[in-house]
Amino acid sequence: MKKVFAHRGMSALAPENTLAAFSMCKQYGIQWIECDVDILADGTVVLSHDDTLDRCTDRCGSLYDLTLSDLSDIDAGSWFHDDFIGERIPTFEQLVTLANEHELNLNVEIKSCTAGWEMTDKLLTNVIRDLEKLNPERELIVSSFNHLALVEFKRRRPETAVACLFEDANLWDDWCSILEACQAEYIHPEDVNLTKEKVQKFKAAGYKINVYTVNDLTRANQLFNWGVDGVFTDIANQFPSKYKK
Repeated sequence: MKKVFAHRGMSALAPENTLAAFSMCKQYGIQWIECDVDILADGTVVLSHDDTLDRCTDRCGSLYDLTLSDLSDIDAGSWFHDDFIGERIPTFEQLVTLANEHELNLNVEIKSCTAGWEMTDKLLTNVIRDLEKLNPERELIVSSFNHLALVEFKRRRPETAVACLFEDANLWDDWCSILEACQAEYIHPEDVNLTKEKVQKFKAAGYKINVYTVNDLTRANQLFNWGVDGVFTDIANQFPSKYKK
């Protein structure tokens, strides 16, 4: 079964990392979603790719200066379309509830928290706390570019499959050592410059492969034919039904 992950939800149809974007997945037959998690000053885990508000809300400033009570005054949808005026930055707990209700599987990317290790440690603790509310029949992958954080996550929650994320520029020849140190089941490489030979090396080493971010159906088809297990895409709604069975 080839996996199609709705990257930050149905992010071509709704504002990324919002409940609106994730709520659309079921109607399009998408079973896997990808979300980004970071932390507020009071320890609340929220969905956000960036550690600032600037790109995807009506505000500027750092997530690390906010608390849960601030979220009700921040609009995370009006930048995208009038239909999403008033959409809020969701908490991770809200997404877990939605995933349970809509029977969605999760890839949770733990952001490389720029507020320092103390906040990163709290992010890991609180993500694990919220994951306890995920129904056991839901499938789960936890990924990160911060491989030190991923090692610590796996130490605390060894039953959860983890994935090492790599940008093309950082996918050096020591990738296998990093995956072994993280006890990873998956490698999540960037699509840029990914070759059939690299895919074959990953497969030969025993790892499953999910590639980001693939917004071209012919490229996705090529990757699947090379043996890739899944792709992250902003256009999950355009993928044919053969990937949704």
